[in-house]
Amino acid sequence: GRSLREWNLGALRRNIAYVGQESYLFDSTVMENIRCGRPGAADDEVIAAAKAAYADEFIRELAHGYETMLGERGITLSGGQRQRIAIARAILRDAPILLLDEPTAALDTRSEFYVQQALKNLSANKTVLVIAHRISTIEHADMILVLDNGAIVEQGTHQELVARSGRYVALYSSQIREELANEA
Repeated sequence: GRSLREWNLGALRRNIAYVGQESYLFDSTVMENIRCGRPGAADDEVIAAAKAAYADEFIRELAHGYETMLGERGITLSGGQRQRIAIARAILRDAPILLLDEPTAALDTRSEFYVQQALKNLSANKTVLVIAHRISTIEHADMILVLDNGAIVEQGTHQELVARSGRYVALYSSQIREELANEA
């Protein structure tokens, strides 16, 4: 009920967790990269966040587990693994507002599945804003806003938008055709 201009910028930032299309990881250990979400978190809290992000299994398979050095920008991990580390960081942060910017855009189907499951764990009891082109990333949202040239042209749930046969259905249909073409 108040303008964002009235908010304390530091307080606003403390209440937001962000996961982007390109998750930045530091040249440090897996443990420390996740701990960036909440400095001072205990190791067991970091591990619990990794489990909720479906990252624990692959982390334990790394040469030194949670103490594995990731290299600059997490170069030693796949895109899906980097995303799950970033999601674990956001889970550990436990902010009431989540901003997800194309969190599955560059992932293969298997990685997208794990990231989707992790996002479900991350978004429980939170206000989540998702920016996405992939319909599969947003189809379970409470409210979808369809933008075209910067303007909202449709809004509703996935089922409501499909029933309207508008711009959303055109996007949805083109993605299905593209997926079918890629499978052939």
